[in-house]
Amino acid sequence: MKAYLLPVIVLLVSSFCLPLQAVITIDITEGVEGAIPLSVVEFETASLPLELSTDLAAIITQNLNRSGVFNVMNKDKHPAKPHYSSDVKYAQWRAQGQEYLVVGRVHNKTAGQLDVQFQLLDVLKQKQLLGYSFPVKLRNIRTTAHEISDLIYEKITGTPGAFNTRIAYISARTDKARKYVLQVADTDGFNPQTVLESDEPLMSPSWSPDGQSLAYVSFENKRAEIFIQHLATARRSMVSGFKGINGAPNWSPDGKQLALVLSKDQSPDIYVMDIASKKLNRLTRHRGIDTEPVWSADGKSIIFTSDRSGSPQLYEMLVAGGEPKRITFEGRYNAAADLSPDGKHVVMVYADQGQYKIASLARETGHLTLLTENNLDESPSFSPNGRMVLYASTQGDKGVLYMVSLDGRTRHRLSDQSGDVREPVWGPYKQSKQ
Repeated sequence: MKAYLLPVIVLLVSSFCLPLQAVITIDITEGVEGAIPLSVVEFETASLPLELSTDLAAIITQNLNRSGVFNVMNKDKHPAKPHYSSDVKYAQWRAQGQEYLVVGRVHNKTAGQLDVQFQLLDVLKQKQLLGYSFPVKLRNIRTTAHEISDLIYEKITGTPGAFNTRIAYISARTDKARKYVLQVADTDGFNPQTVLESDEPLMSPSWSPDGQSLAYVSFENKRAEIFIQHLATARRSMVSGFKGINGAPNWSPDGKQLALVLSKDQSPDIYVMDIASKKLNRLTRHRGIDTEPVWSADGKSIIFTSDRSGSPQLYEMLVAGGEPKRITFEGRYNAAADLSPDGKHVVMVYADQGQYKIASLARETGHLTLLTENNLDESPSFSPNGRMVLYASTQGDKGVLYMVSLDGRTRHRLSDQSGDVREPVWGPYKQSKQ
């Protein structure tokens, strides 16, 4: 195995320590000057028979703040606490420099079901931009807060929000024996769910385009094998267990194929597998290492990492065949790509004087932008709206997750004080509302 792959392997099989079901919290580490001023007033809950433990306004505030697009006013500075648009005195909010205002209330509808209402108001134009009412089961109240956040984000920016999506990542716990854990959580770290526990390393999770399944690499049988697991049923199947490397699965946009890395024919090469038939199509044939494939949005090409030029660089080739085309030329190390949903940007791990950072390449201009400043960043993954990048880094001797905006102007950490997390991947938009 070539040296440039060793840091990743070391990180994945090193000692982890993370309790199962631990909630990852979000720390805003950088703000954005010039972000849009907005206020979210606490939702009225006085009519409920019991106190609501979930603070809708706080969740919406945290979501919008971490997007980097908005600067949400601290609730302690609110000049008033209106719950209906008719109660709003716009001059008060203009005096505070606010451009948008969110007000809402929660009513009891039936046993176990609530009615959540909110309004998005344009303070300068003194008019309502959005107004929704959600019938919500109590257990889904956080999901509703994420849905509201997405609606606000899209109405103001014109781009769909990605708060009501999920992330997957690898963690582990040390009890009597080390356990590696594949987990799924909301984008704010809440509602963590364990997909799989193993005494042996787990690697390279990849979301199916419908968000219903994960492909991943498991060493549970003392060698690398690729599995697909359906999240709702926990049903899983091994799809690749050839001798040698079975690695880096990545779903095609139509969900019918997997790009993967196999070394069954000597050197590691990129293959495409038809999931239903298990039929393989070998794309690359090179004595070097070809790895980390990722599909284009139209499913016609694949970007991958190769050291065929003497150092790790990104290449692109058509799934239908042909010669790979090198797409990175700045720096001697570019690897682990992910492609934005619109195909305009590629994020990657870029080595800068021995430090590994996340960088973004604009496909049209070829301009490379460094997004991070740490010294051992890895595994970049685009949000489904292409505005944020999830990635892993290190603090001391443990792994932590970060999100950074595509322009690099805002960055925040998803932290768990007790543990170590790696290999994050951002899931797709949910196919249906809860």
